[in-house]
Amino acid sequence: MRCLVIAANGFEETELVATVDVLRRAGIEVTVAGLNTTLVEGARKLRIVADARLDEIDCKNYDALILPGGNPGYKNLANSSRVMRIIKQFNRERRIIAAICASPYVLAKAGILEDKIATVYPGFEKFIPKPRDARVIVCENVITARGPGDVFLFALKLVEVLAGKKKASEIAERMLIKI
Repeated sequence: MRCLVIAANGFEETELVATVDVLRRAGIEVTVAGLNTTLVEGARKLRIVADARLDEIDCKNYDALILPGGNPGYKNLANSSRVMRIIKQFNRERRIIAAICASPYVLAKAGILEDKIATVYPGFEKFIPKPRDARVIVCENVITARGPGDVFLFALKLVEVLAGKKKASEIAERMLIKI
């Protein structure tokens, strides 16, 4: 299994780093792609070096797409025509698309949430068509979560979907997370 995480300037640090960490602990290959550059700065000025720039990535090689939230990270993702095309391509091909915090807004902007329930950071419910109050929601090929406090549930749900419930339970136990 291979996951593509797109990091835009202004990303939520906890959501990006914890998700990548949990997935890699599960043996899932993760590529972090910077939206425009390989040096990406988070909402709280933490800088990460992405594995590649998004324009260097062949999205056909990935089973899942992950969008961390953060402000203005979600806006930068939503304003990228390339990100919009990638989301639509993954959805057409029924590949996994996961978004946390404000990034379900990006999925709504791409038009893929019209027939799906989703959760989003509190206060953003008006921006998605069928919001629900839940920490993590799986609806068909889309996984959404509310925010930084839900990041481990989000990441473990991704592990469950991509590598199975047993693997998710093993990782949760080793990380001392009760699910």
